[in-house]
Amino acid sequence: MNRVILFVAVAVFLQSCSNSNNAKVDETKNEPQLSADAERFLLQDAQEIFKPLPELATCETNTLTEEKIFLGKVLYYDARLSKTGNNSCNSCHNLNTFGVDRLNTSPGDAGKNGDRNSPSTLNAAFHTIQFWDGRAKDVEEQAGKPILNPVEMGIPSKDYLIAKLKPISEFKELFAKAFPDEKEPLTYTNIEKAIGAFERTLVTPSPFDEYLNGKTEALTFEQKAGLREFIKVGCTQCHSGVTLGGNSLQKFAVYGNHWEYTKATNRDAGRMQETKAKEDEFVFKTCGLRNVAETYPYLHDGSISDLKEVVRIMGKAQLNKDLSEKQVQSITAFLGALTGKVPESAKDVPSWVVQVKSVQ
Repeated sequence: MNRVILFVAVAVFLQSCSNSNNAKVDETKNEPQLSADAERFLLQDAQEIFKPLPELATCETNTLTEEKIFLGKVLYYDARLSKTGNNSCNSCHNLNTFGVDRLNTSPGDAGKNGDRNSPSTLNAAFHTIQFWDGRAKDVEEQAGKPILNPVEMGIPSKDYLIAKLKPISEFKELFAKAFPDEKEPLTYTNIEKAIGAFERTLVTPSPFDEYLNGKTEALTFEQKAGLREFIKVGCTQCHSGVTLGGNSLQKFAVYGNHWEYTKATNRDAGRMQETKAKEDEFVFKTCGLRNVAETYPYLHDGSISDLKEVVRIMGKAQLNKDLSEKQVQSITAFLGALTGKVPESAKDVPSWVVQVKSVQ
């Protein structure tokens, strides 16, 4: 019975949050404030749908140690993991720009661009699937695939890379420290584990996490209005949990065709390219929305740079709803509350690491 009462109360709030009964003006902040009841109902609803970020994304099969994380950071930045030294993990997933390169699609080691937009590595370890087509289960498995991709980093085989790294004394020492119980620690599996361990530290708590932990003043009135709309419109069908997405595969678009919304010329078949199954046509991994205001351009092909336009497109393409300008503005304001900070320690790279000159 209490749950029914709460549901009704939340429904009433979602319809009338902006009314004078639920909002008042805080003269010290010169902006409206929710009433105590409206504030409480919204927070309770948000806490049921979303979860704050943990400090680390731990893994049962990849124990995190300082030595392994440090090695992973070195590997993440070192261009020697690509065939000709033109690319590193950081080339496409630049930690100075929120784990992305802000390009529609990224140039690989030989200069040819890939077919899909490079997603952010920040908080990606909390996702249960990786890549736009969901072909990897975790960041460890994901870390090894671009290295061997002929377009991306161009390494022809696992053995080729091991032979390339073995003569480097710093790597010999770092692998021995990171995997002290192994006779031959410099293996391709351990490269994947080390990079994965580093990526599991790329956690960016935001004002929204403070809000979920009970600090309601962490969000502005406009951001709370956007949170209300985000829930009310139905965005949480795909974007919920710790990372507000990143854990399911969905057809894009449900209503119409994705290229009709994005005006893109590439009619990407999505997961079907991986599985060859007709039911996977135009199915893509849902985006995690952490730091989304900073990880433009958007969608699998990087075809849209304006976050407001993406909000408008997704409302129509996935929910068949024509969002008003006010709704779009509010939801976009809420998404801004998901922006955190990249850990400074993650950007402190040893001087001997060979970095790509074009990456700042």
